[in-house]
Amino acid sequence: MTQPFQLPDFYVPYPARLNPHLEEARTHTKRWARGFGMLEGSGVWEESDLDSHDYALLCSYTHPDCDRDALALVTDWYVWVFFFDDHFLEMFKRSQDRDGAKRYLDRLAAFMPMDLSDGFPEPTNPVEAGLADLWRRTVPAMSAEWRERFSLSTKNLLDESMWELANIDIGRVANPLEYIEMRRKVGGAPWSAGLIEYVCAEVPARVAHARPLSVLRDAFADAVHIRNDIFSYQREVADEGELSNAVLVLETFLGCTTQEAAEASNDLLTSRLQQFEQTALVELPQLFADHALDPAEIAAVLAYAKGLQDWQSGGHEWHMVSSRYMNKEARPTAPATLPFLPSGPGTAASLDLRSVFTRRSMELRHRSFTHVPFEPTGPSVIPDIYMPHRLALSPHLAHAREESVAWSRRMGLLDPQHGDPGSAIWTEERLRGFDFALCSAGIDPDATPEQLALNACWLTWGTYGDDYYPVVFARSRNLPAAKATTARLIAMLAVDHAEQPEPATAMERGLGDLWKRTSATMSAGQRAEFRATLVSMLESWLWEVDNQIQNRIPDPVDYAEMRRHTFGSHLTMYLCRLGHRGRGIPEEIYATGTVRSLENAVADAACLINDIYSYQKEVEVEGEVHNYLLVTRNFFDIDYPQALHICHELMTRRTEEFEHIVANQLPLLCDDWKLGRQARQALDAYVGELKDWHAGILNWHRQISRYRPQDLRAQPDRLSTAILGPGFGMAAARISAPS
Repeated sequence: MTQPFQLPDFYVPYPARLNPHLEEARTHTKRWARGFGMLEGSGVWEESDLDSHDYALLCSYTHPDCDRDALALVTDWYVWVFFFDDHFLEMFKRSQDRDGAKRYLDRLAAFMPMDLSDGFPEPTNPVEAGLADLWRRTVPAMSAEWRERFSLSTKNLLDESMWELANIDIGRVANPLEYIEMRRKVGGAPWSAGLIEYVCAEVPARVAHARPLSVLRDAFADAVHIRNDIFSYQREVADEGELSNAVLVLETFLGCTTQEAAEASNDLLTSRLQQFEQTALVELPQLFADHALDPAEIAAVLAYAKGLQDWQSGGHEWHMVSSRYMNKEARPTAPATLPFLPSGPGTAASLDLRSVFTRRSMELRHRSFTHVPFEPTGPSVIPDIYMPHRLALSPHLAHAREESVAWSRRMGLLDPQHGDPGSAIWTEERLRGFDFALCSAGIDPDATPEQLALNACWLTWGTYGDDYYPVVFARSRNLPAAKATTARLIAMLAVDHAEQPEPATAMERGLGDLWKRTSATMSAGQRAEFRATLVSMLESWLWEVDNQIQNRIPDPVDYAEMRRHTFGSHLTMYLCRLGHRGRGIPEEIYATGTVRSLENAVADAACLINDIYSYQKEVEVEGEVHNYLLVTRNFFDIDYPQALHICHELMTRRTEEFEHIVANQLPLLCDDWKLGRQARQALDAYVGELKDWHAGILNWHRQISRYRPQDLRAQPDRLSTAILGPGFGMAAARISAPS
């Protein structure tokens, strides 16, 4: 069969190495697979399938330094997960048996007990039997924290197969952001990262969920998945009818040829690898210092990062030779030999310079760091924006306007602070022009007068802080000062109000006041959760300052995910949930992939609205590098109209995804969880609030004058007054007392 496209030149910056225990792993894992009924008679594999796929070779490439026992165990895990994938295909995907698939997946969780003394159910198929054996052999060597992380990633890997099944059933191809989010769960690379901890070193629990470790894992996962999708496009799309494939997703979204989509997929793979490198070289040292990690903890994190790196290169080599994939025209990554490189014994692992310095990878890295700030852009072009939700406005808008301005005056946000010249960024006239109360009136039309005023105060404070950081810290390239300020702000968020320190600045005073007023009726647990959302937003401002100092346009995936934090999305969602607690909605519902996808889809649509409206303000007037259109321009190396088209299309697709989830996935979620009438009504009300918020955000952008060119040029100093935007976004959409 003719290949549907020519394989691109891959960026493979690290040499792959082979574990010396390969043959032992091959012998062991074949015996293991046969012993658990995965070969002859399984209806899925024959011995020839296992031989040709050669998972022992995969694990020997991806774990080159482990001993024979660890290699044997890890190889068994990979045989199991690939058998599960093919078994699920034969049993449920081809027949579209959703009910049977759910029963099958629900049972598998019981084979991963946190405490082995709890025992296992009696297995009924090779997948269950294999999982019980692997869990029993693996978890004794790992901490309880690792067990929880690995169990969750395994459960995600298994459960999200239902998402793929649903999309195949309706012939639906995901949009790019949806694909990235869901592919991490169904693709298994986060699961692979857990096994890397088993083989190399367990990440210290106190930093396991910190941004640098999360980004390393996610960038690793995305690169692994995109690489796999490029190699497996022919088998998955043509033979199996799969729709969760990066090449197909971009081919459909961009309306381009398969070859062009393959090249774009490879560019995204390269960008994610370069994000991995950026994080490892820049963010990890900061993490070590910020958390005062001891030498053993630092060594563990570095060993883990090296393990992720080895897996990436080894996985590529395996794809080049495995019969499972399209690789007939693949160019081998043999080491280059140049005059200035060492030669002779011990130099066999020389870097493949052709793979390191591919033209496209070099150009992408170069563009990311060489953007010239304040480039003339012309006025922002505002296309027709798809908005299926009806706008409603609170009758208490005038009250909220006056109360929020009076509050700002009391907190000191409108006056220069002694010893802080950067605080002179707002005047009352300009604040009234921003009209955050109008935003609040749209995103919470049913609020009481007091709630609406509090919402407007949150929007005011958040935007002030979001504007203050780039003016004061990015302009002076003073990241330590930004970190010190952030630490002080975080200290104001005391779970016990009595422990809140005295504020020293207007920002601290405003945050301390809002924190006390908003969290007063919350339980200690709720305050801790609420605090976590605020901390994530504050820390995202540091990420922006760091990028500005480096003059680095972010990787597109990292930007999309961090934009939700800088926009205040997670804070908003938590505040929205408070009013629905106690109405029969299990807390676990909010952690499901369905609800998280719902929230992320509408959040991304709103972030895109803001970035489309604020493009001239941010790129030309403020010299920013954080804007969807600029990130898109940089990644594809295209002009503004083309980037606007792509961003507008993505915004529309995310809104349509929100509608799709509401119409198709939420009813299934309610049925799966057997929610009662009250809980379903409360969930519907929560969806209604998200709709209000989406419509209110768009209305605010349409009504205000601050994005017009004449208003931008009215600023006396584009550096010191770079403040025009609801970067805080929807941060206080609904603030109501928990029931």
